[in-house]
Amino acid sequence: MLDTATYTPRAKAEYKGRIRAAMKEEFGYKNDMQIPRLDKIVLNMGVGEAVKDTKKVKAAAEELSLIAGQKAVITHAKKSIAGFRVREEMPLGCKVTLRGDRMYEFLDRLITVALPRVRDFRGVKGSSFDGRGNYAMGLKEHIVFPEINFDKVDEVLGMDIIICTNAKTDAEAKALLKHFNMPFTS
Repeated sequence: MLDTATYTPRAKAEYKGRIRAAMKEEFGYKNDMQIPRLDKIVLNMGVGEAVKDTKKVKAAAEELSLIAGQKAVITHAKKSIAGFRVREEMPLGCKVTLRGDRMYEFLDRLITVALPRVRDFRGVKGSSFDGRGNYAMGLKEHIVFPEINFDKVDEVLGMDIIICTNAKTDAEAKALLKHFNMPFTS
């Protein structure tokens, strides 16, 4: 078992050591507090099949909890939409917000383990920033994570991954993620 008092995730140690110094030199920050850092990572799974079978949302939440290492929250519909056969308060998906050590641990696993396992992977789009330093990407298959046992999966689900930083611009956020070895295509 890990001693959590002395254990530091590899990505966090790299940020404190190499990445902060490189960012300070690259952008010429005068103060260490100006250097962009990761704020949180939000994982989201929308389960469209939940309209017919609500058990699929529970299965998706359990799998997302395995991936994140933290309990997933089931999200519910805010309004009824007759065209989609959705009723108010119907469970439709699940989400997890990661902060601190779990966030750095997940980012490390995403970049070094999960993304290389994606079929026909050529890199992630470098244009998926929102204008305020946050990056969003999607995965078509959640089974690329080693925590998921492929044999026990009933249905392959997609997931959204949103990496929130406190960077002021997209260029600063992209540079920060590049230092974490995020494989951008452009």
